[in-house]
Amino acid sequence: MGSLSVGHWLIVLAIVALVFGTKKLRSVGSDLGGAVKAFKEGVGVGDASTSASEASSVPATIDVQAKDVSAR
Repeated sequence: MGSLSVGHWLIVLAIVALVFGTKKLRSVGSDLGGAVKAFKEGVGVGDASTSASEASSVPATIDVQAKDVSAR
């Protein structure tokens, strides 16, 4: 009774499309995409908000050395 199969999800998707209509779902999707893009630009992940000098000054990874604590 836990999860739904792919067939169940397709039926749910068809019912949602019938209730809201494809035009309304398309506009909701584009609004959601615009909101995610604006959020990324606000956080500084977007291409337009970061310059090359900012990107080079921030390290991409941090090296961490692990200790072997099982030998104690």
